[in-house]
Amino acid sequence: MEKNQTAVVEKPVSPPVTVQAGATTAVRRESHVEEMESGQGSHVEYTELALDCLDLKAQILCVGLAAYSEVAETDLAEELPLCCCRMETPNSRGGLSALDQTCMAMESADGTLNRCHRRVMKQEMMRPSNTVHLLVLCEDHRAGMVKHQCCPGCGLFCRTGTFMECRPYGSISHRFHRDCASILKDRKFCPHCGEDACGAKEVTVPKADLSPSVPRLNPELKDEAVNTTERLPKESLESILLALDDENLKPKKVKYPTRQLYISAKQGDLQKVIQLLVDGKDPNFLMEGQNKCTPLYAAAAEGHQEICHMLVQAGANLDMFDEDQRTPLMAACENNHLDTVKYLLRAGASVSHKDITGFTCLHLAAKLGHYNVIHHLLSKASKYINCQDDGGWTPITWAIEYKHKELVHLLLAKGADVNIRDKEENVCLHWAALSGCDDIAQALLEARCDLNAVNVHGDTPLHVAARENHLECILLFLSRGADVSQRNRDGETALDCCASGSKVWTALNTNKKLTDARRGREGRGERVLSRDISRGYEAVPITCVNAVDSEPLPENFKYIPDSCVTSPLNIDKDITHLPVSDSPEKHCTCTDDCSSSTCICGQLSLRCWYDSGRLPMDFCQREPPVLFECNHACSCWRTCRNRVVQNGLRVRLQLFRTQNMGWGVRAMQDIPQGTFICEYVGEIITDGEADKRENDSFLFTLDNKVGDAHCIDARLFGNIGRFINHLCEPNLLAVRVFTMHQDLRFPRIAFFSSRSIKAGDQIGFDYGDHYWRVKSKYFSCQCGSNKCRHSVSRNTDSAQKLKNTARPADQNQLDVAFLTVGAESRQLGDSDLPRFVFTSFMR
Repeated sequence: MEKNQTAVVEKPVSPPVTVQAGATTAVRRESHVEEMESGQGSHVEYTELALDCLDLKAQILCVGLAAYSEVAETDLAEELPLCCCRMETPNSRGGLSALDQTCMAMESADGTLNRCHRRVMKQEMMRPSNTVHLLVLCEDHRAGMVKHQCCPGCGLFCRTGTFMECRPYGSISHRFHRDCASILKDRKFCPHCGEDACGAKEVTVPKADLSPSVPRLNPELKDEAVNTTERLPKESLESILLALDDENLKPKKVKYPTRQLYISAKQGDLQKVIQLLVDGKDPNFLMEGQNKCTPLYAAAAEGHQEICHMLVQAGANLDMFDEDQRTPLMAACENNHLDTVKYLLRAGASVSHKDITGFTCLHLAAKLGHYNVIHHLLSKASKYINCQDDGGWTPITWAIEYKHKELVHLLLAKGADVNIRDKEENVCLHWAALSGCDDIAQALLEARCDLNAVNVHGDTPLHVAARENHLECILLFLSRGADVSQRNRDGETALDCCASGSKVWTALNTNKKLTDARRGREGRGERVLSRDISRGYEAVPITCVNAVDSEPLPENFKYIPDSCVTSPLNIDKDITHLPVSDSPEKHCTCTDDCSSSTCICGQLSLRCWYDSGRLPMDFCQREPPVLFECNHACSCWRTCRNRVVQNGLRVRLQLFRTQNMGWGVRAMQDIPQGTFICEYVGEIITDGEADKRENDSFLFTLDNKVGDAHCIDARLFGNIGRFINHLCEPNLLAVRVFTMHQDLRFPRIAFFSSRSIKAGDQIGFDYGDHYWRVKSKYFSCQCGSNKCRHSVSRNTDSAQKLKNTARPADQNQLDVAFLTVGAESRQLGDSDLPRFVFTSFMR
């Protein structure tokens, strides 16, 4: 949205009021034509009174606040004809006759009719409903018509005598005769507003009230009105609007500039704001010298909720921003005006809007510690809880830096991710160490924040706490196993970062001595070979450690986050073409989070399988269905539930040296069943190209039985998936997924957890019997499971049984088959022997 974009409001009018067939409908800037009842068949143009642009609270609240309430209007109310007391039409009969120069109003007083004989000042005609003749009225009766004192049923003014009075909204009264009530489905309703007439009271006025001021209160309600006034600290909205009824009948003497609307909105002058809106001032006016803020921004910043509502009803743009690109909702959040925040959200203000620094409403409120505002925002839009600003900081990062403990606990309870990295790769624990709040640090550690995470400078949270001399954080980190010997990019340990002889130095030095003594007893310690083998290409860093031998960091490949091609391949990436769909729709048109059964992408997968980002417990692991995720041709949001694999790696993994299996991958956090772990990424090649390559150790066949066969080769280009070992009791499941295209020859191979995985457990999947039929001639399985199917002893037993059961002719064929497969299998190098790799994906 551009900053100077405004919602054009030529003349504010009241919201549309719909009536039955033949009735008039008032719509902004539209004219309505109706046949005159004189029988001439002429047509007249209806317009609305200037006062009607703001309407009384009876209409404002119905159309404004009630539009956002949780209780919908009933069909019964929508069928009722409503009054048109605030409508007028030019007199199409030409000049007024002598008779027409006097007021045509008739007043009823207990069966006696009296006609007004005042002189008419305006020729415009009015009437309370379409069943009554058009009337030329004096100024007094015009004011009474606007105040709903004329009965829509008979057209007589109810000022004296006995009549019914409907007061649905406090001091505003709708007058009508008992026999003139609207009847629908054996129920009576007020002919003015459509409210149930059972709430109307019968009122008797002994003499007429001809003054043009605010209508006199019913004697029965006088004491109650006085008490209500005493309770209110300022003028009520109703009294201001009623007073304006009379002011609008007087000539305007002062014309204010448009900037006065901004000033009055900021000062909270509700009456002046209403008067300026009546005069046609633009509610989207940009105030020069005030950062080009709008009146709505000024009212929201000061917490003037009623003024915000009046401006919104007059056409103020909820999401118009100032020079800093901050919206009225952001101003209300920053200044802790909870009621104004609630109103703006009900009115439809955007929670996700960002200012020039990338701040959202959540960032502003979290930085200042506005607990109630954050709680309400999360109840409406919790999906933005991990939104990052231009520095990569999330709302919880700001709450941590400014030590808002209760707010941090709230954000953690609502699902804030404590391991999201900012632009310098700091996690939340780095910021807790910087602020020195050990209570927050304790909560973050309990939320599985990475204690040994390093930023771009190589600093761990322990380095930061030592540099800031925060003893409590140092003791907490050391008690949780922080490595005091780890060095940053400058070669400094945490001990080198603090002042020598300080309490922090003493604690670190003591821990170092104890750690060195323990490692001396236990033997060689674990060496950190890389703080991130992905070089920042993954959202979560992948460390590499070796506590077994002197093997260095594997550098014989290039880490890539997505599969690549090195030779021409014709991949159909037309996202508007779904070749497996019979639907005329080319992509999903969902406006929700794609949770309904009508989502086209979900239908391609039989259903949308993801539940809170995971596969459900009933997902078929024996024959997994192909998954089709939403893409950027869909109408849904980027955060819809049917997007998981395309979001990339989100769990913490580590490349480590195993005792018997070379390099392996283990989880650094508890992982629930059905969680996406990573993809198998590499170089996409044809089956013919795969046959030409000497090393088949990292081949994964994309066997989809559609077109030509292709493979993924991760030997030279790959990700963490190339290091995943075989397990006879696997905890991973391979699933074919399509995201940015639907070319069935080239699925993405995604690994999901097939069961719960504990932190520290090695992850792996079953390479399949076909793989072991080829590779068992070179090495055996070393998974160590009691149910291992491919160990040396198991392979010997299987071969002996096969020889005993085979016929001689079959045995010769079997030997030839094994020799052929062995000849086709590429020779493994010494460095590859401990690795368990696969050549095809077999279910």
